Amino acid sequence: MCCGETLVDGNNMLGFTGREARLAGRVREMEEQNQLLRRQLSISQSHLVAAMRSSNHTPTQNFVQPTHDHPGPCPNQEADVPKCEVVHVAIVCAGYNSSRSVVTLIKSILFYSKNPLHFHLIADSVAQVILQTLFYTWSVPQAEVSFYLADNVVPDVSWIPNKHYSGVYGLLKLTLPKVLPDTLQKAIVLDTDVTFATDIAALWKIFSKLSPKQAIGLVENQSDWYLGKLWKKHRPWPALGRGYNTGVILLQLQRLRELGWGHLWRLIAEKDLITMLATSLADQDIFNAIIKQHPYLVYNLPCQWNVQLSDNTRSELCYTEVTDLKVIHWNSPKKLKVKNKHVEFFRNLYLTFLEYDGNLLRRELFGCNNTKMSLKDRELSKLNEEDPCYEFRRAHVNSLRTHLYFLDYEYEPSADGYDVTLVAQLSMDRLQMVEALCKHWEGPISLTLYMSDAEAQQFLSYALSSEVLSSRKNIGYHIVYKEGSFYPVNFLRNVGLQQVNTPYVFLTDIDFLPMYGLYSYLKKSIQVLSLDSAKKALVIPAFETQRYRITFPKSKAELLSMLDMGTLFTFRYHVWTKGHAPTNYGKWRTATTPYKIQWEPDFEPYIVVRKDIPEYDTRFVGFGWNKVSHIMELEAQGFEFVVLPNGFIVHMPHAPSFDIAKFRSSSQYRKCLKILKNEFVKDLSKRYSKVFDMEV
Repeated sequence: MCCGETLVDGNNMLGFTGREARLAGRVREMEEQNQLLRRQLSISQSHLVAAMRSSNHTPTQNFVQPTHDHPGPCPNQEADVPKCEVVHVAIVCAGYNSSRSVVTLIKSILFYSKNPLHFHLIADSVAQVILQTLFYTWSVPQAEVSFYLADNVVPDVSWIPNKHYSGVYGLLKLTLPKVLPDTLQKAIVLDTDVTFATDIAALWKIFSKLSPKQAIGLVENQSDWYLGKLWKKHRPWPALGRGYNTGVILLQLQRLRELGWGHLWRLIAEKDLITMLATSLADQDIFNAIIKQHPYLVYNLPCQWNVQLSDNTRSELCYTEVTDLKVIHWNSPKKLKVKNKHVEFFRNLYLTFLEYDGNLLRRELFGCNNTKMSLKDRELSKLNEEDPCYEFRRAHVNSLRTHLYFLDYEYEPSADGYDVTLVAQLSMDRLQMVEALCKHWEGPISLTLYMSDAEAQQFLSYALSSEVLSSRKNIGYHIVYKEGSFYPVNFLRNVGLQQVNTPYVFLTDIDFLPMYGLYSYLKKSIQVLSLDSAKKALVIPAFETQRYRITFPKSKAELLSMLDMGTLFTFRYHVWTKGHAPTNYGKWRTATTPYKIQWEPDFEPYIVVRKDIPEYDTRFVGFGWNKVSHIMELEAQGFEFVVLPNGFIVHMPHAPSFDIAKFRSSSQYRKCLKILKNEFVKDLSKRYSKVFDMEV
């Protein structure tokens, strides 16, 4: 399409330019997603209203009801916080599971919020790595994020015995006046297991209601825990009346600092621990003990701001209409499995945000002058949107939302210095390959999965229910969330490569099964061939079967027999010989020692190398030249290619990918790929002062 030419077809009757049509399509997609979410919430709310009517639901006097001091909800009233005032939110987050929970919480806040936000995350080293990457790649214009290493203040609370499942991190909210900047005067403090159902600015507004002496806003506890009536000899920590729940807190930080908060809470905790011996509900017990002695500090928040779904909860007495609900708190170890009359509504609300496309929450707050232009935005602004290859170039500069270590990961490389991690990437349609891969490779694995938010939750359920996968802690699963029209294969490979903690990597694809024992064979080969002191890439010969069920060869001898019988073939022998021809399969048949081979154009073997190699070139997306370009750069750097005589991998059959279908059916796709190839070769030649004699 020529520059300035308009598109006029059945879907574009307004004569938009290509750029306008793409923008309009994106806006329409976002609006449809938001309408769908609101419809889901509306349906769930209707179910809850019907359930409450059928049970003749009536509030009791045990919970804070609307009064002049505690006004009830007013659905049509906007929170009169200035639109550009920043709302500060503090969250303690530790470990892999907590990193997942906090994302759902933040999605629910972003969905309703109309104000700029500043999240203050007190995180352990694991969560900090995960969340820093997530927020950097998410690039939400209306949100700023600051991190504070929890390990720095753990000694302040680690002396307190705590029986709660949250461990030492469940006590860290006590240290917030110390941890957060002295310039920060107030903050909303949240547990990771809460979900918002309204604009957080309405909660921020309540700060203005606190008296000069009040420094802590809390919702009354909605169980009988602090009344000591749950079982015989139950002896809870001291509390004022029913006590308070600390899942949602308004903290006047400056007032607490002026009171000498650090000394105050420590003094009271030390005194009560003499008789109580340990906390049962972590920081909540100590907050309640403080309020018992200093009741003037607390402001009673309306109970709708912390609807608690714990065991023995009385939270249903807190709301008469669905519009009363502000914040839902899953404060039971059972989480979504907790028993509650209206749990289906609450669960649906939570699951809606869990699976909601986080990319749609990148909203500009016009008129506040607080949005910084991201590197991605600057790069995008340089592109010509009328370029026929614009979508390829846009995919190259995309910074895709990335959630590292979606599941627990525990692995220390072997002390011998020759450990190797298998690196691969996949989408939802290849998920069934992961279990088979694990049965063939016992070493560490770094997998990058390209999925939507909803698919990521399906993967989580699959992985946790799989005996094979749940028993492995040496697999790093990294989610890259879907965005754009291409499969970002090299971006995914780079994510997996960046997270490796072994000295060497085995770069492969998810649809290949390694021979049994390949992990230990590679470790020995790395040592024997001195990869630590030489630029070498070990080539693992690749084969394929066109049968979905085969008896996998247990040795090279069995594999050669299957080759002769026609059960196996050298990889892509029928369709792309050039890709693996330099491996020299004829020589490999009889080889007993490693042998060197020469690089040739279009060579794309599967290799073992040091992990500090160049990353993959992300201009190549979808199908074509994604591995070839990487191998070509290794050649430019002077790497020597050495074929291992007793190792092999076998490609398993599967349906063709969508990207290869686009490549085959679109001449423009092929034309753009050729342009990108030429640009890459020119860049490579310039960077390494090396001329490549090849036609691209």
